[in-house]
Amino acid sequence: MKPIKATVSTDDQGAVLAAIAMIKQKLPFLIDLSLNERKSTVKIGVKGYNFVKQALDVAAQHTGVLPVSFDVNDMRNDTQLFACLTPLQLALHQLKKQIDDTTMQVGSQAYAAARVVYASASSNFAGAPLEVAANELGKHFGRKPKAAKAAGGTPAPAPTTTASTSAPTAQKV
Repeated sequence: MKPIKATVSTDDQGAVLAAIAMIKQKLPFLIDLSLNERKSTVKIGVKGYNFVKQALDVAAQHTGVLPVSFDVNDMRNDTQLFACLTPLQLALHQLKKQIDDTTMQVGSQAYAAARVVYASASSNFAGAPLEVAANELGKHFGRKPKAAKAAGGTPAPAPTTTASTSAPTAQKV
């Protein structure tokens, strides 16, 4: 996989956040369902949408057989809103996946680079000036400082990895 080499300026980050805020402003009716509400809500796909459109046609042509409280215009509005939101949902899902994947890859690259720094700082060639830094970095791995290791046995080897050759894995560190 080719490493990602990019930067985002503070202005660009602000512009993206402003664009997201604009989307929320243009769609003020968006809601947040609870987990129970999500579980109990009927979810429709293409087949379900086709059923809804056919039912709308039937309802519009035969209003006399529907309950008095049934509002065909409400059904029409819901159907149109669903049709409008579906392509937005797809585009945002694709964008979210790309942001998730890029964030994962860049985080993996940064973590691999941090491991190289740790391995270098804890090597015998780094010397005393980096001992404190190596001990602090080593806390991430649950390792004891070098002085405690010398008293307690042989130290575990430092992890060695390079940012360009390590295969990223989807593990949380």
